[in-house]
Amino acid sequence: MSSQTIEAKFEIVDWTETPYDEPAEGPKLVRITISKRYSGAIEGTGVAEVLAVRGAEGNGFLASERVVGSLNGRTGSFVIQHGGLADGDHHSTFGTIVPHSGTGDLAGITGHATEATQGVLTLEYDN
Repeated sequence: MSSQTIEAKFEIVDWTETPYDEPAEGPKLVRITISKRYSGAIEGTGVAEVLAVRGAEGNGFLASERVVGSLNGRTGSFVIQHGGLADGDHHSTFGTIVPHSGTGDLAGITGHATEATQGVLTLEYDN
């Protein structure tokens, strides 16, 4: 296995958001389905199911995303579980490739994912 770090740009092609808890006081809870188109080191698509907290000053999300296409020319798919928190202007994200979720040429892929820059997925992986 060889370790690599890549950055892949993505654009959101569909965003469907449905609130499931909207209290009179406190943040609302929403379910979001996001479809993405990746370019660069990843050429393909992603679909994520997201549970999010939308507050006036703080936000958070947890997501499961399947990425399908090619990663540095190797085709297949893999699943990332990721999330993030926002406290005013301070943002942090985290993510891990789900063990044994890789298919095709990406079978056996492991690693971590972050979105430190909006619209760019950074993936540190072994495959």
